[in-house]
Amino acid sequence: MATAHQNTISIRLEDVPSAKGLSFGIVVSEWNTEITENLYKGAHELLVAKGALPEQIKFVSVPGSFELIYGCKLLQNQEVDAIIAIGSVIQGETKHFDFVCQATASGIKDLNVQGQVPVIFCVLTDNTLEQAQDRSGGKLGNKGTEAAIAAIKMARL
Repeated sequence: MATAHQNTISIRLEDVPSAKGLSFGIVVSEWNTEITENLYKGAHELLVAKGALPEQIKFVSVPGSFELIYGCKLLQNQEVDAIIAIGSVIQGETKHFDFVCQATASGIKDLNVQGQVPVIFCVLTDNTLEQAQDRSGGKLGNKGTEAAIAAIKMARL
């Protein structure tokens, strides 16, 4: 979702489908922990607020965003209805940013095409730490919350 058109601040909880009876996986990158922990918190809180039981939300931690693909693949083999991949890649001085972002997006796309369980892409790819903070609970809301809404909707398809 493009921030200019919609953000978490304008989401009405009553308009979000129920998560009751559904199970979820959340895979979180340890890189840029300040950001990914806030995204995780937003996703987890929304799922529980919409009726998912905490014990029905499986958590997996991976070292970085590139490793999200493997963590999500592992969860696709377990009994979950949808998976949320949470990461944060912030532009640095080298092309590493481009390679990690492209590979992560492609890998998660492949899991969606080949797997039986939807994987929601909640990987922030920002130019600055401030942009990431704005999107992980800051002035632009929390993209983790938005990813949880997408996970519920995809699980309900």
